[in-house]
Amino acid sequence: MARERIYLDWNATAPLSAPARAAMLDALQLPGNASSVHGEGRAARSAIDRARRQVASLVGAEAAHVTFVSGATEAANHVLTPEFRMGRAPLTVGRLYVSAIEHPAIREGGRFDPSDVAEVPVTRDGILDLKGLEILLAEHDRGTGMPMVAVMLVNNETGIVQPVAEAAGLAHAHGGLMVVDAVQAVGRIPVDINGLDADFLILSSHKIGGPKGVGALVSRGEVLMPKPLIRGGGQEKGHRSGTENFHAIAGFGAAAEAARENLDERNVAIGLLRERLERGMRQAAPDVIIHGEYALRVANTCFFTLSGLRSETGQIAFDLEGVAISAGSACSSGKVGESHVLTAMGHDPKLGALRISLGPETTETDIEQAIAAFAKIAGRRKPAGAAA
Repeated sequence: MARERIYLDWNATAPLSAPARAAMLDALQLPGNASSVHGEGRAARSAIDRARRQVASLVGAEAAHVTFVSGATEAANHVLTPEFRMGRAPLTVGRLYVSAIEHPAIREGGRFDPSDVAEVPVTRDGILDLKGLEILLAEHDRGTGMPMVAVMLVNNETGIVQPVAEAAGLAHAHGGLMVVDAVQAVGRIPVDINGLDADFLILSSHKIGGPKGVGALVSRGEVLMPKPLIRGGGQEKGHRSGTENFHAIAGFGAAAEAARENLDERNVAIGLLRERLERGMRQAAPDVIIHGEYALRVANTCFFTLSGLRSETGQIAFDLEGVAISAGSACSSGKVGESHVLTAMGHDPKLGALRISLGPETTETDIEQAIAAFAKIAGRRKPAGAAA
């Protein structure tokens, strides 16, 4: 009989949740186009409107301020643009400031020319250097347009929570905009667009148990909006044209609603499991390095380096033991390379790192088996200085 596998890669994607699956199956029974005025069309529109309210509630926003897109990457390319409108008046963003640990979807700069994208350093603990950001903003040439700052709320590799509200205060003090990648934050910590002082939030469905291929750009208002990335029939109030994928949108909405429920209780339970995991790892290999362990992290993430174990080798070794984990970000078509996050934190990226990320369905048995796999893999390492 095949051994049951253990899934500990929730930061890459969460399994489809039961509420999301049920909502999608219901939506699949609806034949109408949400832009049609007949009964079938209105039923489809109703499913989208409900999902819009559910997603808005997840982040303390108004439903009217949620624009559905194909995922977080599209949302980033939508909002990271020099071309905005304040009502009907054009508005120019002169430069984009991103942290050195951002997801590639943000680091690529969207529709900005690469020469107009500046990188903000982070500390050795993997936390945005607010002083460095303040210096860059003070040097910003307002003659080119307003500045825009884009920072993730939770780093996808380390799980470290970033000082987004403080960064937003600096951006606004210099007449700029604040974009927050909240992809890894929602469903793990409370997220409120107003409390964060963010102008825009980027969300992804499949990180919280919804389907893949759908996400959202959430704005604080409707007056200041980016130039549309996809134009056509005027869906989503003209912000994102194209017939809505309302089956996936319905699943996203249901997942968002479920993500709000019992958040504190889930965090406590998951946090205890991670504590057991990291304690077991230290017992098996005292030299293990857990990145960001002294910083504020979300409860589910453990990003670690084990000397003598390359990322590629480690990921394969865990997989052969029946444990699915990842080597940092799962965003490059399955490629395993050096972590830019480790580099930004001042560590040698050649050391490599592996990420274990837990979810609501992770059990104590899963953790014990993961610790056993870790101990077995750690025990096979070659001693330092051993011949290759």
